[in-house]
Amino acid sequence: MTTELPIYLDFQATTPVDSRVMDAMVPWFDVHFGNSGSIQHQHGQEAEAAVEHARGQVAALLNADPREIVFTSGATESNNLAIKGALAFHLKHHGRAHVVTCTTEHKCVLESVAAMEAMGATATVLPVGDDGLLDIGALSSAIREETVLVSIMAANNEIGVLQPIEEIGALCRERGVWFHTDAAQAVAKVPVDVDAAKIDLLSISGHKIYGPKGIGVLYVRRRPRVRLEPLFSGGGQERGLRSGTLPVPLCVGLGAACEIAAYELQEEGAKAAAMRDRFLTKIRAEIPSMIVNGSMEHRLPGNLNLSFPGVDGARLLDSLTRISVSSGSACLSDDVEPSYVLRAIGVADPVAAASVRMSIGRTTTEAEVDEAAAHLAQVVTSLSAAATMAAE
Repeated sequence: MTTELPIYLDFQATTPVDSRVMDAMVPWFDVHFGNSGSIQHQHGQEAEAAVEHARGQVAALLNADPREIVFTSGATESNNLAIKGALAFHLKHHGRAHVVTCTTEHKCVLESVAAMEAMGATATVLPVGDDGLLDIGALSSAIREETVLVSIMAANNEIGVLQPIEEIGALCRERGVWFHTDAAQAVAKVPVDVDAAKIDLLSISGHKIYGPKGIGVLYVRRRPRVRLEPLFSGGGQERGLRSGTLPVPLCVGLGAACEIAAYELQEEGAKAAAMRDRFLTKIRAEIPSMIVNGSMEHRLPGNLNLSFPGVDGARLLDSLTRISVSSGSACLSDDVEPSYVLRAIGVADPVAAASVRMSIGRTTTEAEVDEAAAHLAQVVTSLSAAATMAAE
C-alpha cells in the first residue's frame, strides 16, 4: 500500500531533474565515463568535448563567453569563491578590501563576508525597505575608495523579490567596483544577461533549474578582467580557479537544463505567474487577514511568501499535511528562529513564525494549485478559530 505524496510547492528549495536532462546525463555515467582532464586518449577527449559543450549551453543562457563559465559544486561554493576570492586577491595585492552587501542575502554570502572581515577586509551591510528592495542611493553612498565588490542577489530565496540588478551593475561599473550577484533563484525563471546588467561575477546552482544536485557555476568576467584567489589547491582545473576532477555527467546535466530554460523561460514564467495569482486570489478570498511579504511588482513569477497573523507558526507547518511548502530557506531548515529575511523587512517575530513560502514550478498544475489553496485556507481557518477560543 502506497501513501500519496503531498502536492509539491517548494520549487525554490529544489526542483526535480527534468527527464530530458536525465536522458542527456545517463550515458556519461557508464558508456562515456572518461575523465575530462585525460585528453591524451579518446575517452578523455569525449568527456572534455561534453564538458565544453555544456559550458557553451550555460554561457548562451547568460549571454556570456563560454570561457567565463567556471564549474563548481553549486551556488554556495560559487558565492564563497566570488566573495572570498575577490577580497583575498585585493588583501594580498593591495592590503585592503571593502565589500558592500545587504541584510537579506543568502547566509552563505553573509557568512563569507563575515569570514573575510576576520581576515582583515571591511564590510557594509545595507538594510532593505519593507518591500525587500535595496535603495540604490544608499548603495551609491556605501561605495568608497577601497570598495572592491558589491554582492547583491538577483532574486531573494525566501520572499522572491527581484533586485534592480541592471541599475546596480551600471552603478558598479561607473564606480569601478566588481558586481557579484547570487542568481541561483533568478536564472531560468527570469531573463539574466550578464552584459546588459554589467555583472562581473554570478552564481548558479543546477538543482534550482531542473538539473542535478552537486553542480553549479560561477560566471567570471574576462573583460574587464576579474581577479580571484582560488579556494582550492590542486591540479589547476577551471582556469586555475577551481581545482578538482569535473563531474562530467553533472556538467552535461546543467548544460542541458540551461538549454531547455533558454527555450522555455518566457512561456514557463507566464504560466507560473498566472498560477501564483490564481492561488493568491483563492487564499485572499478565504483569509483576508493574510499578508504578502515583499514586493508583488518586483517578484519571481512563481513565488509567494505569506503570513497569517494570529496563527501559531509551528502548528501551521505541522498541519499542512497535503502540501509541501517551507517556512523559509531550505538551508536553514533546522533553525527555530523566525526568518532573518522577514525580520529585515520589518515583520514581527510572531507573524514571521506564521509564514510560509510557496513556489510554483514547471510541473505544477491548476488542479494542484486549487487543492493546495483550499487546504491552506482550511488549516489557517481552523487554527485561527482554535486560537480565538483559547483566548476567550
